[in-house]
Amino acid sequence: MIEIVGLDAIGEVGEGADLAALLADALRAKHIELRDGDVLVVTQKIVSKAEGRMIALDAVLPDAAAQELAATTRKDPRLVALVQAESSAIVRAVPHVLITRHNTGHVMANAGIDQSNLGPDRDGYALLLPQDPDASAARLHEALGVAIVISDSFGRPWRYGVVNVAIGAAGLPALIDRRGEQDRDGRVLEVTQVALADAVASAAGLATGEGAEGVPAALVRGVHWTAPNNPAAAIVRPPHEDLFR
Repeated sequence: MIEIVGLDAIGEVGEGADLAALLADALRAKHIELRDGDVLVVTQKIVSKAEGRMIALDAVLPDAAAQELAATTRKDPRLVALVQAESSAIVRAVPHVLITRHNTGHVMANAGIDQSNLGPDRDGYALLLPQDPDASAARLHEALGVAIVISDSFGRPWRYGVVNVAIGAAGLPALIDRRGEQDRDGRVLEVTQVALADAVASAAGLATGEGAEGVPAALVRGVHWTAPNNPAAAIVRPPHEDLFR
């Protein structure tokens, strides 16, 4: 049985916070003792806050390229300049839409830069993704001794709405390759790969929410696997395999 428990006793996270200690305290507040099959899903926002990824927009000086792209997308030139700095490629730029390939390889809106739920007195700021989400997950995994997924909200082509996916993972197989196995009828699986970390992140999103819920992490209990561990980077399809460009 899969169980999802939201961790709401964390509070506002500031730069330099000991995130592992905050998460451990939140688990104790719920009287949770970690066991096999547990995965702790931590939202990107509190990881970025703890790692000092908050930027004051007034400190950003957009260049001519940022100004031009901002005119196309009708976005704040300062925000666009940050998006460019965090991205390896622009995938789509039209009014009110800016899709890029983040430096980590993830294709996402605005390079994952967010301005919501930043905390009091943070108007005029923007929050960047962790520089290396898999490394961030590995540090939490080492400190807490539990599988870690760092989640973020992604939109999807051809479908409305956002879902949580894994941008960082440690202590579990983010991607499980089942090619070569057989289904119940004896047919050999030829293309099946399971994005386990994405599935766990999406499940946790039922508890963490997308607005003012104030639940920045969740424990997903009852997840089991036998495949070797790999990071969230394993899920990212490389540009030469892009099926739609």
